[in-house]
Amino acid sequence: MSSPSTDARRPGTAATTDTAEPAGTTEAAASADAAGSGGPGEGAEAAGSTEADGSADAAGSAAATDIAELADELNRAMKRIRHRTVHRLEPYGLTPGQGRALRVLERADRCETPGRAIRLSELADRLNIAPRSATTVVDALEQGGLVERVPDPADRRAVGLVLTAAGRAAVERLAQVRQEVAQEYFSGADPDEVTVMLKVLRRAEAAYAQAARRPAAASE
Repeated sequence: MSSPSTDARRPGTAATTDTAEPAGTTEAAASADAAGSGGPGEGAEAAGSTEADGSADAAGSAAATDIAELADELNRAMKRIRHRTVHRLEPYGLTPGQGRALRVLERADRCETPGRAIRLSELADRLNIAPRSATTVVDALEQGGLVERVPDPADRRAVGLVLTAAGRAAVERLAQVRQEVAQEYFSGADPDEVTVMLKVLRRAEAAYAQAARRPAAASE
């Protein structure tokens, strides 16, 4: 008959003891792995982060689409307004380009360069067209008796442009036509909406103009 101490050292008994220890170690390791990986909570956090990123991407894509559609609507509006303006100016023998030139000359004579005629090169710069194109516009206005070429007091070799009395009357008619066309086009919009649109477009234009000036300032 074997003693208790002898049975404890039997291979079968020892094997049972060794097997129990790795099992406990495996459970501890599994717990440690679970703790190290963050468990279900971390997985939920990662999923939430992914969903937030997806929502942000979707929102950015929607905003970009809205901006593109806004640009399309603005382009469509300008085409319709221009077409209607051309139709309304036909009885006066004016084109939108000539109307723009008249407004620039009127503004310069009234508040920008009082007492000094604006030069053709300046008019071309204001209209953002080539000097040759500006000459064509001025020639038509002069033939219509709306604009007069005069010597520049500061430089006799240069020629200035001034509005005639008929030219000032044409500016007033043009302003009335532009207002009528604009009111007709935006008649379906609420006045508050028009105010908001005006603020948005002015802010966008100011930001765009400022960004366009930065490269020029950096190169100086």
